[in-house]
This record gives sequence, structure tokens and C-alpha cells, in this order.
Amino acid sequence: MGGRGRSAVSVELLDQVADEAARVMAEHGIRDFALAKRKAAERLGLGARGALPSNSHVQERLAARQRLFEPDMHDARITKLRRVAADLMSSLEQFRPRLVGAVLDGTATSNSAIELHVFSDAPELVAATLEAGGGRVYDTQRRYRVGRDENTQIPGFEFMLDDEDVQVMVFPERGAHHAPQSPVDGRPMRRASRSAVIALLEPTAEE
Repeated sequence: MGGRGRSAVSVELLDQVADEAARVMAEHGIRDFALAKRKAAERLGLGARGALPSNSHVQERLAARQRLFEPDMHDARITKLRRVAADLMSSLEQFRPRLVGAVLDGTATSNSAIELHVFSDAPELVAATLEAGGGRVYDTQRRYRVGRDENTQIPGFEFMLDDEDVQVMVFPERGAHHAPQSPVDGRPMRRASRSAVIALLEPTAEE
């Protein structure tokens, strides 16, 4: 019985940390799960003790929080971000753009960026296409996990479009069929084509 009691307490603590981490992510625009969980544990006075909830647990609580506290505002923001993404994807068609991350899965917060994956062995061509749209782009890099113990550094560009932060990461041509691991559940990252993004917008457009 004592063991079951301790397990129940542990589950309750995991739920509390997940809820607090979700709040941190929603209110402060943090997308790093590890950082959000550390901050949550510290705020709950747990320090580095005990296990932390999984990223997927926090993701579930974040989605639940958004549905509960600001459903209309959240839905409107997701719709706007997806529309901006779809328009940009049209101009990047030659690079087979794919939408990924929080805008795709519907958990974007007020500070979330639109993240696209494109495919080219010449990142400078992607930059030239983006700059042809009249905006200024800045070089960036991001590290992705592509195997259990393998990481790769991917170049990309960040800029503002319609008052939204955008990140376009340029994967090599061969990377089109091998998505990096999702930081949420470790599975291959979900990627959506422009037609799939348009399909997500259609129910809103019909209302």
C-alpha cells in the first residue's frame, strides 16, 4: 500500500510539473521542453529531484490549456499563422516546403514562429528567393536529432512576415524523405505540404 501511495504522489507531481511547464510555454513563448520543465520544477520547489514529465505529457497539457483558457483567440491565431505559412510556401514551391512544429500541430503560442523545412543543396538559392519578396533575411542554424545518438546542424534563414517570426530551415535534397526526430515524442517529425495546410484552413474558410 505504501508503494501505491508513493506512486500516486509521483503521478500527481508529474501532473503538476506538466501543468506548470505548459503555463510557462504558453505565457512566455518557450518552445524548449527541457527548459520549461526545469523552470516548472524550480517554481514548484522541486529543484532537480525526481523524474520530470515527458515532453508529450507537457504537450498534452499545453493543448488542453489553450482549449480551456482562450479557445477563440487561440483558433484565430493558429488560422492566421497557417495562412501566412501557406502564402509563403507558394513562393517557395520549387524547394518543396513543408510546415512543421507548433503551427502545424495547433499548439503555437503568441510568441511561436512559423517553421518551414525546404530542400535544396544550395541554401543561397533559398535566400535569394526569400529576399526577392522584399524582406530582409538573417542566417540561422538549428541542431536536429536524426538518430538515437546522432545530431546534425541545419542552416536556415529567419525573418519577419506579416508581423510574424518565420524560420525556413534548408535540408539537403536527400533529407526530403528522412524527417528529423520530433522533440515531443522522438518520432519522425510531422511535415505538411502546402495542400495539407490549405486543407487545415478549409473548415475555417467555410464558416
